[in-house]
Amino acid sequence: MLSFTDLVIRMGGRPIIDGASATLPARGCVGLVGRNGAGKSTLMKVMAGVLDVDGGRIDKPRAARLGWLKQDAPQGSTSAFETVLAADTERAALLAEEEAGAAPERLADLHERLIAIDAYTAPARAARILKGLGFDEAMQARPLDSFSGGWRMRVALASLLFTGPDILLLDEPSNHLDLESALWLEDFLISYPGLIVLISHERDLLNRVAGHIAHLEAGKVQLYTGNYDSFERQRAERLAQLEAARTAQAAQRAKLQDYVARNSARASTAKQAQSRAKALARMQPVAEAATDPTMKFDFPSPAPLRPPLVTLDQTQVGYDGNPVLSGLDLRLDPDDRLALVGRNGNGKTTLARLMIGQLPVMAGARNATGKLKVGYFTQYQVEELDRDATPLQHMSRAMKGASPSAVRAQLGRFGFSGPSAEQQIGTMSGGERARLALALVTRDAPHLIVLDEPTNHLDIDARQALVQALAGYDGAVVVVSHDRHLIEATADRLVLVDAGRATPFDGSIDDYEALVLGASAPAAAAPVPKPARIDPKEARRQAAARREAAQPLRKAMLAAEARVTRLIAEREAVEEQMTQAPADITSLMLRRGALDAEIAAAEAQWLAASDAYDAAVAG
Repeated sequence: MLSFTDLVIRMGGRPIIDGASATLPARGCVGLVGRNGAGKSTLMKVMAGVLDVDGGRIDKPRAARLGWLKQDAPQGSTSAFETVLAADTERAALLAEEEAGAAPERLADLHERLIAIDAYTAPARAARILKGLGFDEAMQARPLDSFSGGWRMRVALASLLFTGPDILLLDEPSNHLDLESALWLEDFLISYPGLIVLISHERDLLNRVAGHIAHLEAGKVQLYTGNYDSFERQRAERLAQLEAARTAQAAQRAKLQDYVARNSARASTAKQAQSRAKALARMQPVAEAATDPTMKFDFPSPAPLRPPLVTLDQTQVGYDGNPVLSGLDLRLDPDDRLALVGRNGNGKTTLARLMIGQLPVMAGARNATGKLKVGYFTQYQVEELDRDATPLQHMSRAMKGASPSAVRAQLGRFGFSGPSAEQQIGTMSGGERARLALALVTRDAPHLIVLDEPTNHLDIDARQALVQALAGYDGAVVVVSHDRHLIEATADRLVLVDAGRATPFDGSIDDYEALVLGASAPAAAAPVPKPARIDPKEARRQAAARREAAQPLRKAMLAAEARVTRLIAEREAVEEQMTQAPADITSLMLRRGALDAEIAAAEAQWLAASDAYDAAVAG
C-alpha cells in the first residue's frame, strides 16, 4: 500500500501539488492522469523518493521494493542483455560471491537464496522481456552505445521490469515503443503481481491495465475506481452535479442580493434583509469546472482533387543504394485513411517519406497528381521549433505574403489566439509545441496529411481533439503511431510493413494485436467491418434537414420552457408576499404548494419535449 497525506510541493515558489491525499491499493494498477503541467511527474518523483516535499507525508511499507523508470537512457559498452541481468543487484552480488570461492558453510546459504530469487531462470526471463520490447537475439548482444536513445530507454524499461519491484512507477513507458512492443507491455502489466502507478496518455493502455484512476487537478488528487472510460463517466457525472449546484447557488445568491437591495432601507423588513445578508456572506462559492479553451485542432480542408493522389507500382526505395522496401504496390485516394503498422526499423517512416516524394525511387514507379499538397508531421519538427520565437512569428515566416488576419486565423484553428499566439515557444509545454507544429504543416490546406507519431507530447484530451479534427478533415490521412486508440478511431485500413515489403493487412487492429501477441493468425480472424465514413458536408446537410423537420418539436419545447419560467416567476412573487407577514398567509402557502406541483409537472413536460427534439435532431 502506498499513501500520501496533505502533500505540498512547490516549484519556483508556486505550489504544484497543494494538499493532495490518497491511499492506493496494495496491488493492481493505478493510472495517474491529468492535463500536461498538472504535476504528475513531480508527484511520481516524490513517490520514488527523489524529490522532497514542502509539506505533508508519504508512506509505504518498509520492506516494499520500489522501482522507478528514470528518463535517463543507460549507456556504455555493456550489451543490452548483460545490462538487464545486472539490474538484479542481489543476484549479481550472490553470483560474484559464489564465483570468488565462498566458504563451504556459506555455499549452502548462497544456493538457497539463489533458488529463492529464481536466479538460475533469470537469463531466460531477461531475454523474454527484451524480445517483447523489440530486441532480437542479435540486438540483445549489441553494446548499449550502438543504440539510439529511444532503444536505450527500452533497455532501461526492460531492466526495471526484470527486477520486479513491489511498487512499480512508470512515467510514459510506451513513449519510445512501437505499437507491437506497446501491446506486449500492456499484456505484461495486466498480470503484474505488485502495485503499478502508471502515468500514460494512452486511453487503451489505461482501459486494459488500470483498475483505479488517480486524477490530478488543481493540486489535488481524486481517486476513482475502474478504468479510464469508467473514470470519464464518473467525472462527467460529478462535473454535471457541480455545474447544477453552481447554477442553483448563483440563482439563490441573486435572489438574496435582490431581496437585500430592495428591503434593507425599510424598517419593517430591515431585520429580514440583515439576516439574508449574513446568509449571503456565509455562502461558499461552488467552483466552476476547469476547462481548457486551447484544446483545439481544426485541419483546413483542401480543394478537391481527382483520385488517385499517389500510386506506387512495383516500387523499390532505400538509402545509399541499399533497398529497404521492394515490390511496393499501393494506391492512395483523397478520402483514404491509412495506418502503417510494423515494428520500428522495418521501414514505416521510409514508406511514408516515399509516398510524399521525400525519397527517390530506386526501381519501379511513383506517380502523384501534379497539384498534390502534403502536410508531413514528425517529432523532429517539434524539437526544431525556434524556442526564442513566438507562434505568430513562426507562422508569419511560414506563410510569407499572407495577410496578418490569415496568419492569425491559421493559429486560431489550433488554439493559439490572443496572448497565447505571442508567448515564447521556449516557455510552452511539449503538447503546445506539437499543436504549433501541426498548425505549421497544415497551413496550405494539404490534400494529404502524414502523421508520424503525432501523440507523443499530447495528453488524452488533446489526443481526442486530434481524433475529432481528423474525422472532420476532407483529405487523405496516413498515420504511423503506437497509440492504438488513434489508429482505431482514424484508420479505415492497415498496411503491414515487414520483411522488406508493405502489404495490406486483412483485418482490424484487434486482429493485428492478436497476431502480435501470438494468439491467432490474421486469416483465422473474422474482420469486423468498420462503419462507413460519412462525408462531412453531407453530414452537415443531413443535420440541417433534421433540424428543419424537428421545428414543431422545437416549438413545443420552447412553449414548455416558457411555461416553466412563468410558473417559477409566479412562485417567487408568492414567496415575496409571504415575507411581508400578510394576514392571508395560509392561502399563500397553499398557492405555493400548488405552484410547486405545477412546476414539477411543467418541468417533466419540458424535459420530455427537449429529449424528443434532441433525438430528432441527432437522427
